[in-house]
Amino acid sequence: MGERIYDYNILVSCSWGDYRRAQEEIIQILDVLGDESPVVRRTFAQGIIGVRTRLDSRLVISRLRELFTDDPMTIQYTSKWVPVDLWTRSDMKSMKEGIRRLKSRIDVGETWRMTVEKRRYNQYHKTDIIEELAELIEEKVDLENPEKILRVDIIGKYAGISVLAPRDVFSVATPYEGEE
Repeated sequence: MGERIYDYNILVSCSWGDYRRAQEEIIQILDVLGDESPVVRRTFAQGIIGVRTRLDSRLVISRLRELFTDDPMTIQYTSKWVPVDLWTRSDMKSMKEGIRRLKSRIDVGETWRMTVEKRRYNQYHKTDIIEELAELIEEKVDLENPEKILRVDIIGKYAGISVLAPRDVFSVATPYEGEE
């Protein structure tokens, strides 16, 4: 495919049939926020759009929440926006290295949980991925109300890894809580 998925710093979910309208919506929102030339492309996972913006991805999420609060019709074709901190290959060794690079973003004493989303990938079962990667984090797990979310978005042979506060993810299903 020649896809440079590892350049994306935000992944956006949309309905399968709405790619073009979702793409236009993303471009329009990012333009309003100050990026006139983002890269917004379909990934090979249905319903997932890769976005490369020069803006800080967490600031985009925060400002997106404000836009949605002011006018819920701002977001009609996209459903979830998730920042990505780094990309690795989706083999276990590479994902572990990515976790090692980011785990210091979970501070001593902070609670956390892991969320793994797999698309076009069947090398490992989700529970096996969580078990293997979670061993690298020493802080206390809180599945219900974590202070940080270690998120692994696997799309084929690549994995986008992020350490996020719950408010760093925008979902139209829970726009105000910032929960997943």
